[in-house]
Amino acid sequence: AARGEGLEGRTCTVSGSGNVAQYTSERAMDLGAKVVSLSDSAGSVHIKEGLTREQLAWVMDLKNVRRGRISEMAEAFPDVTYREGKRPWDITCDVAFPSATQNEIEAEDARSLANGGCKAVAEGANMPSTPEAVDIYRQAGMVFGPAKAANAGGVAVSALEMSQNAAFESWTREEVDNKLQNIMAAVHQQCADAAEEYGVPGDLAAGANIAGFVKVANAMLAQGVA
Repeated sequence: AARGEGLEGRTCTVSGSGNVAQYTSERAMDLGAKVVSLSDSAGSVHIKEGLTREQLAWVMDLKNVRRGRISEMAEAFPDVTYREGKRPWDITCDVAFPSATQNEIEAEDARSLANGGCKAVAEGANMPSTPEAVDIYRQAGMVFGPAKAANAGGVAVSALEMSQNAAFESWTREEVDNKLQNIMAAVHQQCADAAEEYGVPGDLAAGANIAGFVKVANAMLAQGVA
């Protein structure tokens, strides 16, 4: 799961249309997934046939260069429907990637995801799911990757950049990606192991909290703080 395994043929909803959403969509497509939504603060688009490379490039130009609104995508592509003022979470999907803002998935949205057969939520923004939404994920038996773990890639890549600078090296995109894959797999494993050890197997949110607490506690002990 930490390496994106299992996304082949899966339908994914992605919120946002900034850098995180753009590259989440790109990676999902690389892994064989069908991305059916993007959004911004004014509304969302339903991409019925799945996002294409051409459309993704168009969105990158729209958002990164022209600073336009996602509604313009529906005007440019006939298979795209704009949903004014609506979030994408009522669109049927296998995996949801909230990648926009805090508290963008509330209890009603989480119920829509669960009722639509969503199997996993991986957070790409800072705490995009409310506590009530997380409770619904748990009740529905959905896999939940909390932001503090699933969204750690940005900080990890910053550390990789610092390593390159310190060593006066320049790594290829493939080298950076491989290192990132290993880091994220290790983060996932730490969360899974902590959840198992402390009696909540499979609960990655609890595992992330526990693993983080234990790491800080051990660091304090190592520094002589008792």
